[in-house]
Amino acid sequence: MLLGLVLLYVGAVLFLNGIWMLGRIGDREIVVINVVTGVVATSVAVALAFGAGADAGSIREAALTLLFATTYFWVAHNRLSDVDGRGLGWFSLFVAVTVVPVTVEAAVTARGLTGAWLAFNWACWAVLWFMYFLLLARQRPILRATAWVTLLSGIVNGWIPGYLLLEGWLGG
Repeated sequence: MLLGLVLLYVGAVLFLNGIWMLGRIGDREIVVINVVTGVVATSVAVALAFGAGADAGSIREAALTLLFATTYFWVAHNRLSDVDGRGLGWFSLFVAVTVVPVTVEAAVTARGLTGAWLAFNWACWAVLWFMYFLLLARQRPILRATAWVTLLSGIVNGWIPGYLLLEGWLGG
C-alpha cells in the first residue's frame, strides 16, 4: 500500500513538472507539489527504515525512495532560489547510475507482470534522471523532450500504477 501511495504522488509530481517544463505552470507554483511529494516520499522512507519489522529489504527500499524525495525537494529549492540547476543535474547523474543495477536486478528477478512492470519503471526512471543530468548539468537543448518524457512517465510509471495499487487492482 505504501508503494501505491508514493507512486500516486510521484505520478502527480512528474505529470505536473512536465507541464511546468512546457511553460504551462509558473516556477513558484510548482513548488507545492514538489514539497508535498517530497514529504510523502520521506515519510514512507522513514516508516520503511525505522518502522516495526524494518529489515535489510525495507531499508533498501527507503534508501531508493529517498532518491525521489531528494529530487523533488531540490526542484522546489531551485524554484525558490536563484540557481542554475547544475547541482540537481549532477545529483541526477548520481541517481541514474545508482538505479542501473537496481533496474538490472529487478529485470533478472522479475516474477509475473508486477515484477516486469517494476523493472520497466526503474529503466524509465534511469533514463529520465539521465535526461535531467544532460539538461541541467550539461546544458543540452533537450528541455521539450525532457518535459514530455517527464509528463508521460508521470502517467505511465506513477499515476496509473499508483492508483491501481491503492485500489488493489495491481499486486504490490
